[in-house]
Amino acid sequence: MSNLRGTDDEAQDNPGFSLTKAVEDVSKHGCAQIEALKEKEKTLNSLQATLSDVETKGEMAEQELRSKAREILVLEGDMEHLERQTKVLHDRCVSISKENTELQIRLCEEEEKARIARAGFNTYRKKMEGHRAAVLHAASQTEAHKELEEKRALVRMLTQKKKELKKDLENPNGNAVRMAKREIDALKSEISVTRKAVAERRGRLQKENETHTQIKRDIEIQNKRYEAIVKRLHCQLSRAQAAHRQMSEDIYHMERQLAELKKQRESPRDSAVSGH
Repeated sequence: MSNLRGTDDEAQDNPGFSLTKAVEDVSKHGCAQIEALKEKEKTLNSLQATLSDVETKGEMAEQELRSKAREILVLEGDMEHLERQTKVLHDRCVSISKENTELQIRLCEEEEKARIARAGFNTYRKKMEGHRAAVLHAASQTEAHKELEEKRALVRMLTQKKKELKKDLENPNGNAVRMAKREIDALKSEISVTRKAVAERRGRLQKENETHTQIKRDIEIQNKRYEAIVKRLHCQLSRAQAAHRQMSEDIYHMERQLAELKKQRESPRDSAVSGH
């Protein structure tokens, strides 16, 4: 407004001041104000967007803080539970250490008792080893005598069996001879049965060989017949092919003759037409 008043004053003071100049100044001033307003509006929009982003981030930070607070409460509860468990485990460790101490004392006592018992056992073992050696010596003497008696009894028994077997073999009606005869008869019957079976198999094989031989002969005869038939058919085919070729040549010659006759027939007609 001050600029406009200054312009009016200048117009009044200067009668030659043009109205066009004043209008141009006013329009320039209005454009400058409009540009300034646009820049301020852009700045305001940017500030509003920044404020909205900050508010969104603030809400997210508050949510994260609340979740962190819940996690901290859960962790505090877990820590209290772990502290209680640690206390219980510490008490158990103390009781276990007391039990270990008592067990170590009892172990030392038991080791001392075991050492005393081991010393007594070693003494007793030495005595028993001496007694055992004496007993084994006596037993070895007894065992050797017993083994000798057993071997003598076995020799007597084998000698008696040898004599009985010798008598049995010398007797033609003895058990050994009868058993041998039975075994020989069984072997003879088995051999005869085997021979019969072999003879039957030989007969069957001979018959089969004869049959195979006859079949081979029949096959050879049939092959010869078929070969003769095939040769005869080949000859007939060759003859038919030769006759076909001859007929084809005859037909070709006849067609040529027919064509020549047609030409000869047409030539007098053409001469007659030209004469008329």
